[in-house]
Amino acid sequence: MIPHLRDFFCIDIYSNFSFSTWAMNAKEILLQLKEMGSENIRRIFEKHGAPPNQYGVKIEDLKKIQKQVKKDYALSLQLYDSGISDAQYLAGLIADESKMTKKDLQHWADSASWHQLNEYTVAWIAAESNHGWELGIQWIDSKKESVRSSGWATLANLVSLKNDEELDLEKLKNLLYRAEKEIASAGNRVRYTMNSFIIAVGGYVKSLSAEAIKIGKSLGHLTIDMHGTACKVPYAPDYIQKMIAKGYKKKKMARC
Repeated sequence: MIPHLRDFFCIDIYSNFSFSTWAMNAKEILLQLKEMGSENIRRIFEKHGAPPNQYGVKIEDLKKIQKQVKKDYALSLQLYDSGISDAQYLAGLIADESKMTKKDLQHWADSASWHQLNEYTVAWIAAESNHGWELGIQWIDSKKESVRSSGWATLANLVSLKNDEELDLEKLKNLLYRAEKEIASAGNRVRYTMNSFIIAVGGYVKSLSAEAIKIGKSLGHLTIDMHGTACKVPYAPDYIQKMIAKGYKKKKMARC
């Protein structure tokens, strides 16, 4: 659901790396990730805001490991605790959302080192877990900007996954109004995820589409620092209309 940087990670970075054997413990996977890293990809990620704790591994390479591991709760926790951004993203790909506790997810949110992790990895798994709504609502009130971003992103992903009958539509409507009211004074990445939340509600929840479009028009074209990259901030009304044209199709999973 959340556009641009997610699409960059999931679509635009390709790989020709091949494997003949696979190691399934965290230490050996970390060694493989280090070997797979690329200085060019490191620079690309750094341009998008990544910290130094990354090897520059292409997402397509991480997905090859994901395909072999599938889901592994314990391994995902170990990889995330490595502090290496590539391993933390992989942790999200292989996480078993049914086993993730609120404590696990809070730890992930608190220790995420940049928005690739807190807005995508953390938000995806939180939304897929049994704790998404509770944590999303809690996180948007956090004093920590990155956790607030995780909160809005989690709520955005939730509406893309759950049938409208499972959603508290009145609370979602109130959250739309809250985003409209607070977005001007919010931190940079919180503004981005608030905008993404408005888009998600408008594009996935039929009864709230008109309200989301109205709010998007009132906000206009948002100015958000994209770290000097070519990424654009989506104009909510246009993006919502494109999603509506696809028929309010819900997603099977948040992660990609």
